[in-house]
This record gives sequence, structure tokens and C-alpha cells, in this order.
Amino acid sequence: MVSPIIPLSLLVLLLSVSLANSASLEQSFVQCLKLNSGTNSSPDSLTYSPSNPSFISILDSTAQNLRCLVPSAPKPEFIFTPDGDSLVQAAVICSKKLGIHFIVRSGGHDYEGISYVSEIENPFIIIDLVKLRGINVDIKSNTAWVQAGATTGELYYRIYEKSSIHGFPAGLCTSLGIGGHITGGAYGSMMRKYGLGVDNVIDAKIVDANGRILDRKAMGEDLFWAIRGGGGGSFGILLWWKVNLVPVPPTVTVFTVTKSIEQGATKILHRWQEVAPYVDENLFTRVIIQPSSASNKTQRTVTTSYNALFLGGASTLLQIMKKSFPELGLTRKDCLETSWIKSVLYVAGFPSGTPPEVLLKGKPTFKNFFKAKSDFVRKPIPETGLEGLWQKLLIEDSPLMIWNPYGGKMNQFSESDTPFPHRNGTLYKIQYLTLWEKGDKNPAKHIDWIRKLYNYMGPYVSSFPREAYVNYRDLDLGENTKNSTTYEKARSWGYSYYKNNFEKLVRIKSEVDPQNVFRHEQSIPTRRF
Repeated sequence: MVSPIIPLSLLVLLLSVSLANSASLEQSFVQCLKLNSGTNSSPDSLTYSPSNPSFISILDSTAQNLRCLVPSAPKPEFIFTPDGDSLVQAAVICSKKLGIHFIVRSGGHDYEGISYVSEIENPFIIIDLVKLRGINVDIKSNTAWVQAGATTGELYYRIYEKSSIHGFPAGLCTSLGIGGHITGGAYGSMMRKYGLGVDNVIDAKIVDANGRILDRKAMGEDLFWAIRGGGGGSFGILLWWKVNLVPVPPTVTVFTVTKSIEQGATKILHRWQEVAPYVDENLFTRVIIQPSSASNKTQRTVTTSYNALFLGGASTLLQIMKKSFPELGLTRKDCLETSWIKSVLYVAGFPSGTPPEVLLKGKPTFKNFFKAKSDFVRKPIPETGLEGLWQKLLIEDSPLMIWNPYGGKMNQFSESDTPFPHRNGTLYKIQYLTLWEKGDKNPAKHIDWIRKLYNYMGPYVSSFPREAYVNYRDLDLGENTKNSTTYEKARSWGYSYYKNNFEKLVRIKSEVDPQNVFRHEQSIPTRRF
């Protein structure tokens, strides 16, 4: 079939009509905000349409996965960047009145870009919480109120400003928006000692589907349960989290030890599986796995880098490692004693000597074209399985795997304590990534490769369901279709992310948002009970 040729004059006319409609919608939205927000803010200066010179820079600003920002990706009618809670409240009210769909972005790290691109709703707008970055740390009560647009790095720095012996157990990546990060669970290098971010949340403020601002008491315990691990964008717009701070020692120890295949990586990694989930809960040792950077693929090998945080001094750590994991061969020279805040910088990959103030920049250090997937492992992968894995990694251009150990405090929670179910019995979590450069003429080959790798790993990971981490969203697991968020479709990914907690999440969603105001490609569906 031959596509019709559209005259240039008609294309210009269609574009003009589209921009005019967008401008009209933006004007109506701004007028509605003025009537409903009750603030002195100027909503005109907080909205950015495609005709605004700043539109593209704001759209791209916190987006981590450039795969989701290709020119053909749908663009919002405009971006709204509220600078106060009441404007978020008004945005929900006005979006409903005008019949326009909104998606919400707090940090932009979502792996499928669903906080800044909508393939199933058109038109749509983005409510970007980038200006909501307030943090109030109260050392006396060991708590902090954190606004949704603040990053984990900003929270860590504000705690550090007040105390060198307090911290918070959240993400290793310091540019994560705290709002969305905690809605998915929020794991980090202190999870084996203190659990997840959600395990240390004691209150919250959200805007619900009716435009009301609710705290824990007003929303009730069911909804408070749902927002702590039930994924972002399904139950409301998160405004604030109130979190408990945790104690950290004045001196912590970090190290990175790398072993290649030729240095015994297979046997050492097999042993790590038997040690890392059961060792002292003060020790978190993740493994970063990737091929070496040799230009000739026939000369490449696979390296496994053991990247660790120990909440204590080097001498104690060495005693633990000598007893539990001598195979790694850790020495005193490998160990760096430092403060907790500097360990944050180390684990996040900042160069040595970087001042903690870099955490206040809040910008992603990682922006690339990538596809990711995840798994949870409940029994050690045999050496033969690892050897097969090495062969898979060596044929891809830029693959990466990260294995994060569980155990410790994580085993003390039941699967139903929060929507995040990957608890007792989980040895570790796997993150799979494949990356490619701008201009790659065949990105589909990389996506095909990671899907084949995922299939290869099937026999070695959790099953019935095959578990996945909601903050590493993967639309391969299934997605809602245009104007349809059905329970039947959602089960395919719902049980992977939440296991049996999915049923409770659906019930709560049906009660608090029966009109499905908060929806996206993998939002929790409503259902009649």
C-alpha cells in the first residue's frame, strides 16, 4: 500500500492547529489553577508548552532512559512544575475538570519512561515535581519530612549537615526522586541492616483522586500500606514522606575487589551466593558483572567486581571476611575507612575526593539508551549456569548485571507487611541491563539479546511467579492498553511485582480511585468486588 503524500502546506496547517489547541488547553488549565489553588504563585510561569524555548530541556532534565525520548515518542501538551502542595492539589482537580490525562514525575528514573511518555493516553500532560524539594531533618526525634521531588542524595546531605552518625536506608543512586523511589520499596546498601526505605516510613502526605491532601491518619492504614511499595502513579500523587532516621557509626568501610574469569570468578561468585545473604548484617556486598573493555571481542573476559559497604571499621570487616568469605582474598589495602556520607559517594561511583555538596545538584549521573529487566534468586546458581552466563555476556556490546544480596533484616519481614513481597528466602536480586549509544542503527538487536538472556536465566531464578522489581519496570511483562486498565491483563505483571499482595492492592485501588484517575501502562487496575 502506497502512503499518500501530504502537501507541506497541509502539514504546516495541521501543526498550527495542534499548537493552537495545546495553547488553548494550557490557558484553560492555568485559569483553573488560579481559581482552585488558593496561592499567590503564578501558574503561567510554571507551565511549559512545546512552543516554550525551555520545553525540551525540562522534558529531558531528569529523564534517565534516553530510549524513551526518541523524536517519535509522544510529547505532552505541556509540562506543569508546581512549586507548592496546593498547586499539585489544584492540578488534579483541573485535569479532571478539563478531561486531560496526567502523568507524574518525581525523579525520572523509571526504566520505561512512563513518568514522561504515555503511549496509551493522548493527549496527556506531565506534572513534574522537580520544584518540590523541601527537606526538614529533626535529629532530636530521629525523623525527617522529605518532599517528593527531593533526591536521595539531597536527603543524605541534609542529614549529614545535622549529624555524622545518622543516615537513611535508601537508594545507591543519588539522583533518585524520593517520591517515586519509596513507592516502589527503595533498597540500598543498608537494607540488610535496616530494611528498605518503605520499612522506615512513618507518615506521608498525598493528593488523592478527589484532589484532597491526606496524611496517614486521614488516608487510613490500607492506603498507607499500598503507597509503601505498591508502585508510583496508581493511588495518588505523593507530596511528602516522613521517615525514621537510622544510626550509622562514625567510621564505615568500603571496598571494591575485581575478579575476572581467569582469576577464578566462577567459583568465587558461586561462593558469594552462599555467603552474602547470611553474613553479618552490617555488611552489604553487591557484585557488578560486565565484560572487559577489550576492543577485540575474542580477547574479552568477564569481570565480577565486589563493591561493599560495612558499617564498622576495617579490622572487624577483615575478621568477618577471613572467616566467611576468604575466597575473595580481601586485604587491608583494599579497604577504605571513611564516613557514612563519603561512603554514599563511593558506592554511587563518584571520583575519589568529590565533596559531599555534589549531592545537592540532584542531576542523574547516568543517562543512556538502555533496556533493563530483573529477577530474584532463591537458590544458588550452579557453576555450569554461571559459565553459560559468561558466554551470553561476551557476545553483547555493553551488557551489565548487578547482584544485590538480601538476608539480614529483610528476612524479618513477612511478604505482606508491605506490598514489596521479595523478603524472607530471597538470596539476592539481579538487575540486567544492555546499553547502546546514540545513533545505534539497530537498537532492536540489544533488546532481543536481553530477552534471550532473560529466557536463559529462567531455570535459575524464582518461579510461580517469576518475581520482578517494580522500580525496574519492564513492559515485557505486560501492560495496560489504551483506555483499558483491566484486572485480567494486569495479573501478568501484577503477580511478578507484588505476588499475592496484588489482590489487596486491586481492592484498595478500587475503593480509593474507582474512576481510575491515576493510571499508566502498569498502574494497578480497578475491579468490582
